[in-house]
Amino acid sequence: MSAAAARVPLSNIRLIIGFAVTVALLGVLALAWQQGLFGDPKRIAGGEAARQHELAVLPGKPGAEPEVQPSLDPLTALNRNAAVPFVKGPITPARAFKFTGSAADRLQATECLALTAMAEAGGSDPGQRAVIQVVLNRVRHPAFPRTICGVVFQGSERATGCQFTYTCDGSLARRYSDAAWQAARKRAREALDGYVFKPVGLATHYHTNWVYPYWSPSLDKVAQVDTHLFFRWQGFWGTPAAVRSRYSGGEPNFTELVSRVKVADPTASEAPIDAASEAAEIAKIGSLAAGKSAGELVIPHPDGGAFLVGLKPGTGASGAVAMARRLCGGNGYCRVLAWADRSAVPRGYPVPPGARNRMSMSYVLDDQNRETIEFDCQVFKGIPPAQCRGGPEALPVETK
Repeated sequence: MSAAAARVPLSNIRLIIGFAVTVALLGVLALAWQQGLFGDPKRIAGGEAARQHELAVLPGKPGAEPEVQPSLDPLTALNRNAAVPFVKGPITPARAFKFTGSAADRLQATECLALTAMAEAGGSDPGQRAVIQVVLNRVRHPAFPRTICGVVFQGSERATGCQFTYTCDGSLARRYSDAAWQAARKRAREALDGYVFKPVGLATHYHTNWVYPYWSPSLDKVAQVDTHLFFRWQGFWGTPAAVRSRYSGGEPNFTELVSRVKVADPTASEAPIDAASEAAEIAKIGSLAAGKSAGELVIPHPDGGAFLVGLKPGTGASGAVAMARRLCGGNGYCRVLAWADRSAVPRGYPVPPGARNRMSMSYVLDDQNRETIEFDCQVFKGIPPAQCRGGPEALPVETK
């Protein structure tokens, strides 16, 4: 130590060190303030009016406006979604959900979560857990209702604007196996007990990668699970401090919510079509050589990438899959919806709920040439349960 340094009083050295520590601490606190760790900076600085205004104009906020733009063909939607990059940096997981409601609330919440998980994600374990996490994130966000069933059925009274499509498109008519219900309820109970599905973080929005909502590029894309893309709001409203509302129970009755939503008649279909009109329909759409030669009624989407098919009488499961592969040709995203009852085949797009409920097979080929196949096992016998609609396990994904 130099002679000059030795002459500096110890009290001054302590003062200098204390000043440096204070500056560093203020810097940390400023960063925490900016990121909303102590609450909404705008609310603190600008008052409750500023907070409510910002909530009202959040992109994709529930309201009268439809969530999804007018239909894009799947290939265009896939390309647009691929052009939106995933957010950089670590994904902050949500806090464990703390259920504080009554036993009756827990029963209603479990049913709402389980049904939503099955309707939105099929039998996929990660898919169902991701959907459940989004619901719980919404319950704790001030932009959404404060109950689980309230979040699930928000907007279901409208033909457009429902937050979970299955609550307003007729899909509530669909029935699930006991095994499927048991598996979904188990996942719902685990989430209510504090299980956190970390990959989706604080996501409050998601959609399949073959649709493109107007809000998609305005939110942070955080994850992909199966064919669903997950998003959180940008800025403060996508931080842990925003997902802070306390759950206090008061769940509406699940059965009453389901019954008040208009459910399409699962036996309804388009008017029966006789042989002459069917032949005219095939001629009008170009009489696809593949479909005509196989005795199938094939209605392609006008923009390509999708087909509606009335199966040839006697077609088995393997024949139906072969038909779908033939139509798609292994050339990127393609979807084939098939009906054994040709009178149930819709005559155009979009597919009405009544026809969708009578569908015999769904085949999806994604842009990485992976297949997802699902059967109505009342029509196709001997199919493994995992490939049945509403089955207990994830649908098979194959790489060709």
